[in-house]
Amino acid sequence: MADKKDNIFKRIGKKFSDIIAELKRVTWPDKDKLAKTSAVVLLVILFFAVYLTLIGTGGRWILDKVGFYDVVETEPTIATTASEMVVELPASEAEPEASSEG
Repeated sequence: MADKKDNIFKRIGKKFSDIIAELKRVTWPDKDKLAKTSAVVLLVILFFAVYLTLIGTGGRWILDKVGFYDVVETEPTIATTASEMVVELPASEAEPEASSEG
């Protein structure tokens, strides 16, 4: 038979100890390097935000100039089927009866 696994709590504890051992081997950046790389990342994000905004605005402007967004006026259609027509009742049936409350 295969080797019997440890119980769940021992396996979870082993995973956490492995994670802690791995994090001790990591080379963490100092504050100066962290500040510089963070500034570079923020500048790249800002650059691409401006760039993509200009691309979108320019594309919209070009499509406006060629008439892509022009609105086409259409005339309303007239109901032609019997189910869409309004039936008017004679005046005697259209008026509600007055209630005879005293």
